[in-house]
Parts: sequence; structure tokens; C-alpha cells
Amino acid sequence: MCSEEVHTLYERSDMTLCSPLLLCLAAALSSAYVITDHHHHHHDNMWTKLILTHHWPKTFCSMEHCKANISYWTLHGLWPDKGIDCNSSWHFNSSQIQDLIPDMKKSWPDLLKPTSDEFWKYEWHKHGTCAAKADSLNSQHKYFNKALDLYHKVDLDRTLQKFNITPSEDYYKLSQIEDAIENFYSVKPKIQCAHKSRRDEVQVLGQIEICFDADFSLIDCERHFTKDTVSKGHGDRLMDVDMPSGFMVCQHDMPVYYPPVSKEIFR
Repeated sequence: MCSEEVHTLYERSDMTLCSPLLLCLAAALSSAYVITDHHHHHHDNMWTKLILTHHWPKTFCSMEHCKANISYWTLHGLWPDKGIDCNSSWHFNSSQIQDLIPDMKKSWPDLLKPTSDEFWKYEWHKHGTCAAKADSLNSQHKYFNKALDLYHKVDLDRTLQKFNITPSEDYYKLSQIEDAIENFYSVKPKIQCAHKSRRDEVQVLGQIEICFDADFSLIDCERHFTKDTVSKGHGDRLMDVDMPSGFMVCQHDMPVYYPPVSKEIFR
């Protein structure tokens, strides 16, 4: 089949004398080339995992000096496990996601600058342009819409509440939080805490990652990492500028503080 697109392309170039047969041949050759090229590309640097990152606004804002009276987990981003800033010429354009903006403001707010879209722009350039290597995420609308969709499906707040894990002055064991998530989703999350806490023996719950494969099925977050690569920060988000410097993977032997919005966290 000869595509209309190819016809248009050739007409634009004033090559109207080309016979349809030649056009189809050209189309077949170019698509054959694209397929092999894409195949090669896929093996080189196609990501295999998406990290849906939620942060707890109270903890984030106590470290970054912002005001957030938000008492639910908000989106930090949807991060592929490979690549950063994959296409600097693909500029963020909020007009392409106008229908998503009300949900974005609620579910994916910029905690530092509530009225700007700088955070979304940053996440698109850094992570979205890499996620877009997959056909399922190859536009700004597809990327942001899918992130929101996964966020609502995961519904972290409801899951934690189901297991009686709510913001509280009482401390939790890390294993309680991990078990709740593993029980509900049947996969391992990655949970990060702030360690500059009001008492040195306590860590403050800050960020929770839930991971998906390229087909958007839930998978264990640590699946593609060995402990070695994590400590070197390779491909890992511990050293990421997206994240306040005080966040680290939570420690098992230290109580976890899940701070209510109304309380001060740090001295």
C-alpha cells in the first residue's frame, strides 16, 4: 500500500512526475530502513522501566521552604530508567495539554511555584522526551495523560489508609509501609525518607516510587538495579536534581515519621 503521506511529501517537492509505483517503492524502502533503524535503537537505549514517583508535600516543603497545605500524595514525575534530556529541541507546550491542566494542578502541582508550569516543563524536557521513545508516550499529551492515569490507578493515599497508615504523630516501622504497598499491588516499592529530622533517630517519609514495565504492568522497583549500581547513583534517582538533597532510601532500623500537614517537622 502506498501511503497518502508519501504522495504529499513528493508533491510538495514538485516531483509530481514520479509514478505511483516508484513512490510506493520509495515508501517501502524508507519504511524498511526505519524499521531496522528503530530495532537497533531499541536495543541501544530504549528504557525498560517507568518510575511513577509520588512525594509527600509536607516533607518536600519542609526541606525546600515552600508552603503546601496539601494532605495527599502528589506526583513528582514519571521517569524512564534510561536517558535524561533526550531531545532538547522538543519544547514543552502547555496548549497541547489544556484538557489535562485542571487535573495537573491538583495531582501534579508545582509545590515551589504554584502558579507556574515550570515544573511540568522541566519534567517533560528531562524525562518526558526520553519516555517518548515509546509509541505509547510519543507526544506531550500521551506522556502527561498516562502519568495522571497511572497516578489515579495506583491511588497511594487510599491504599495506605486501607492499612491504617495515615499522617500521624506516632511513628511507623518502614516494614509496615512496605508491606501495605506490597500486599496491595503485589510489587516492591522504593521508599525514600528525609534524614534531617527533628530527632536524629527518626526519618521522615518523603517519596514513594511505584514501577511499571513498558506495557504499564506493575513490576518491582528494584528489578533492574543491583545494590552496587544504586550506591554509585548510576541510573538511580538518589543523586537526582529533581529531588531535594536530603532524600535517601529509607532505613529499615529507624522509625518513620509520616508528618501531618499541621505539624512542624524540623527544628
